Amino acid sequence: MNRIIFATGNAGKMREIKAILADLGMEILSMKEAGVAIDIEENGSTYEENALIKARAVAALTGDIVLADDSGLEIDYLNGEPGVYSARYLGEDTSYRVKNANLIERLEGVSDEKRTARFVCAIAAVLPDGRELTTRAAIEGRIGYEEKGEGGFGYDPIFYVPEFGKTTAELTAEEKNQVSHRGKALQLMKEELRKR
Repeated sequence: MNRIIFATGNAGKMREIKAILADLGMEILSMKEAGVAIDIEENGSTYEENALIKARAVAALTGDIVLADDSGLEIDYLNGEPGVYSARYLGEDTSYRVKNANLIERLEGVSDEKRTARFVCAIAAVLPDGRELTTRAAIEGRIGYEEKGEGGFGYDPIFYVPEFGKTTAELTAEEKNQVSHRGKALQLMKEELRKR
C-alpha cells in the first residue's frame, strides 16, 4: 500500500499536507480523491479524539493508511475558546470573516500581552494493521487587531506570530509549513510513519 488518505475535504489544508509529506514517497490523497464520501460527526472532547474519529471512519472503508487532523485556536483571555470547537464556533456554516470579527470584538480593549493564543493540532494515523498513532504540536502567538494577509485559511488572518512580525495568513507557504501547528505535528507523524 503506497498511499495515504488524509481525511479532509479542505483544499488549503491538502496543499500544506502534500507539501510536507511529499518526501515519504507515497501518494497522498484527500477523501474526495480517494472516492470516500461520508459525513463524520466529530464529537470528541479533545483534538486527538476528533482526529481518531475521522481516521477510523475512513480507514474502515479503505484499508489504506489514513491520517486525520483536528486543530483549534485557543485564546487565553477567552479561557481557551474557541478551542476544540473552533470549526463549529458560531455555527459550522458561519464564515471565518464573521468568526474572526467576533473574536476581535470580544478582545476589544485587551492589551497586547493579554492577547496570547496558540494554534494546536493533533494528527491521528490508523494503519492497515489496526495500529493507531497520534502526534500533537502548537504554535504560540497573539490575536491581532484586524484581519491581515490573503494566504492561509480559517483564523490565519488574525493570528499574529511575533517571531515573523506578521500573521500566519501573511507567511509564505514555506515559512508556514516550518512553524505551523499542523506542519510540526505532520513532521512528527512523518517520523512515526517512517518507523513502522
